[in-house]
Amino acid sequence: MKSLIHFGAALLLTLAGKATAHAQAKPLPSADVQRIYDRLLKQVDQIPIYDNHSHATFPDDSDMDAMASPPGESTVMRLRDTNPEFVAAAKALFGYPFDDFKPGHAKWLVDKKKAAEAAGGTAYWDSILDKMNIETCLANRVALAAYLDPQRFHWVFFVDSFLFAFDNHNLIAKNGDMAVYIPLQEKVLQRYMKQENMNGLPADLAGYEVFLRQTLADNQKKGGVAMKFEAAYFRTLYFRDPSREKAEAIYAQYRAGGVPSEEDYRTFQDYIFRVLIDQAGKLKLPVHFHSAVGIGDYFSLRNGNPLNLENVLRDPRYSNVNFVLIHGGYPYTLDMIWLTAAKNVYTDSSLVGYYVYPSELKSILKQWISLYPEKIMFGSDAFPFNDAVGAEETFWLAARSARTAVAAALAELVAEGAFSEEKAVELARLYLHDNAAKLYGEKK
Repeated sequence: MKSLIHFGAALLLTLAGKATAHAQAKPLPSADVQRIYDRLLKQVDQIPIYDNHSHATFPDDSDMDAMASPPGESTVMRLRDTNPEFVAAAKALFGYPFDDFKPGHAKWLVDKKKAAEAAGGTAYWDSILDKMNIETCLANRVALAAYLDPQRFHWVFFVDSFLFAFDNHNLIAKNGDMAVYIPLQEKVLQRYMKQENMNGLPADLAGYEVFLRQTLADNQKKGGVAMKFEAAYFRTLYFRDPSREKAEAIYAQYRAGGVPSEEDYRTFQDYIFRVLIDQAGKLKLPVHFHSAVGIGDYFSLRNGNPLNLENVLRDPRYSNVNFVLIHGGYPYTLDMIWLTAAKNVYTDSSLVGYYVYPSELKSILKQWISLYPEKIMFGSDAFPFNDAVGAEETFWLAARSARTAVAAALAELVAEGAFSEEKAVELARLYLHDNAAKLYGEKK
């Protein structure tokens, strides 16, 4: 009897060992990875997209961003007019009859877009989303345009301007990029002051805090679903935690004039930043950060490293604030995914999806999916680069890149034995739609 028991136990251990060995993921994909990819891509193409980040706009709309590109900025290879993928996009979206963007040919496309802009209404941009199976899109803009359907395009508004309340001559003179950026921040701050029926800065810091808190609340009432910092373009993303007393003294000194020292201005900004984050928590507004390489000649990769935000993201006072680190922190994509280990931190693949080709995006998504698949989202960062290559074409390029890249990443994981094809489709849906829909409180 004992021998039978021992035999049975040994058999169970053997079977368990075989099952474990069979279930263990392999370091190399099986030979049928291409067939798995083909099957998955057909299903991935059917998933409606929730786009976490875009600048949906016509190119002559100054409200498309609180920023502007400095003249003569460098452009990565994939975003140059010579990229044949843009021709493919124009063919897919508009039936473009040419194979290049020579001026005479590009005019065909520009005229079609200008006619759509002149016609007005929201049908045009809705149709662009429909052609790419994009269900919902977050539009990062100074104000939501009348030509964007608020049922499809949800507003993300900018808040950096609150950091530039004083005389900014020293900042403007710093370099050519700042000479472009800072006046635009001053313009947005003036716009917010006019919105709140103010003729000038409040008399004290308490009044300034009331002003910014009320502006955020009013923007939310006007349809804002999140607020956005582009701070990495202006300064380090490391925000200290100064006392209110220090900020109050600085505000009192410079409210009526005078140029703050670099240290005083940074102290004031660090304090105001935390007031903004606190108000976001009260309003349940997600907070977006630019967290990747940027445009211009003077963008600092070190200052823009998302790890600089760790002291804020891990601060218990802000555990009720959802942070979204857009652009995946590129090129710090591995650092980024570990930041999303925090329950209230998310990231997206916007910008990355058209800066790099699908083969590299596949590798990034494979790593993210393998670690925290519930914390990643698709983003297009659709943006008009000129009259011909507009937000329409960058929407298409980002969406096609993401669908093919995520299908390829998942196909490799399936072929390596990580999970089933059924699970792969579920994970694709999380990335392309469900994670964002859940974050912004919308039904699947």
